[in-house]
Amino acid sequence: MWRFLKPKLLRWRARLIPDSLGLGWTPIYTLGYLVFLFLPAMLSWLGDVQGAWNGPPALLWPTILSVVVFLPLYFVGYRDAGLRQLACMLGIAAVGYALLPFNPFANTYLIYAAGFAATLGGPLWRRMAWLSAMLGVMLLEVLLLRYPVFVFLITVIVAVAVFFGNHHFLESTRKRAELKLSHDEIRRLAALAERERIGRDLHDLLGHTLSLVALKSELAGKLVDRDPAAARRELFEVSRVAREALHQVRSAVTGIRAAGLAAELASARLLLESDGVLFEYELAPVVLPPTVETVLAMTLREAVTNIQRHARARNARTRLSVEEDEAVLRIEDDGRGGAIAPGNGLSGMRERIEALGGRLRVDSTPGRGTCLQAHLPMHVESSRQDAPAPGTQTDEAAPRVSVPPAAA
Repeated sequence: MWRFLKPKLLRWRARLIPDSLGLGWTPIYTLGYLVFLFLPAMLSWLGDVQGAWNGPPALLWPTILSVVVFLPLYFVGYRDAGLRQLACMLGIAAVGYALLPFNPFANTYLIYAAGFAATLGGPLWRRMAWLSAMLGVMLLEVLLLRYPVFVFLITVIVAVAVFFGNHHFLESTRKRAELKLSHDEIRRLAALAERERIGRDLHDLLGHTLSLVALKSELAGKLVDRDPAAARRELFEVSRVAREALHQVRSAVTGIRAAGLAAELASARLLLESDGVLFEYELAPVVLPPTVETVLAMTLREAVTNIQRHARARNARTRLSVEEDEAVLRIEDDGRGGAIAPGNGLSGMRERIEALGGRLRVDSTPGRGTCLQAHLPMHVESSRQDAPAPGTQTDEAAPRVSVPPAAA
């Protein structure tokens, strides 16, 4: 039932609170403080007409009417910015002022208004000025109504705490966003520099090699009729140059796919901790073959991206160990877990690992997080890395000829 009800609840929440704010259900939970408005009525029903309050008893109908007016202002304040958000904040404060003669707990609305004051644009001093103005109006009303001053003092303490709590949250969110943007920019610039390097290498390599192939092919064409043996040697030379060029191109483009595990760990820590996830890792003192390290680094990258996007975790941990001539990479988090739909990222991760004779295991328990384990044989470098592509003739299988100086 929850599976069908959850999407409807999320759509309903998105209509009230924009998902772009990243607040989740917090604004909905915060409405629980409205219970304080009904405490005087509850005490009256329990027989404690005055309790610790020596003022007039609270009336229920003005309180209910104030809630009806407050709720639209509250949700619109989350959806708008600028002057409209300011108007919502002042409207919430006005609801509190209007209710205070009928309900001594109407200062609850001033707390909500203080929370919105922290989210207004502009410098901190301007937002504090709005907070001070709203509290000043309440102090004047408390004095006019001859209420005890402790009502105002309690409001000031809670309002200031809420204001700076929201201010700190917004500043932390802004800094995390800036850090993430810096991280993305660094990765983009690194990728751009690598592409430029590969482009220069390929240009220099293929420019020379293709020129040589063109010259020798042209020479072989001229020698076909008058000296077939020399033409045959030139064609063999063209074949050798082409194979060497293919080997050099493969070596050059390997840098595009290669990834270092240490660099990926540093990148993963920066990405997760900028999103509020504590990341720890432990590496065994072992030298990995380049192919194994590249695959494990790409596995780590994909797993960390999934944690940051979907897991909603508080903690994540990575451990690299060697077990029975196998490199084992274990990545776990304490996120929400649950069923995992095999998308392109997970499928590509599994294919890369299985292509090298390894295996991938993913365990995900609802409410207890996800654990991913990648096992790769340590000897993959010699057994698989240098294997030629299907249909490719190796240098050992190619005919060995002595190449004389090219004929004029």
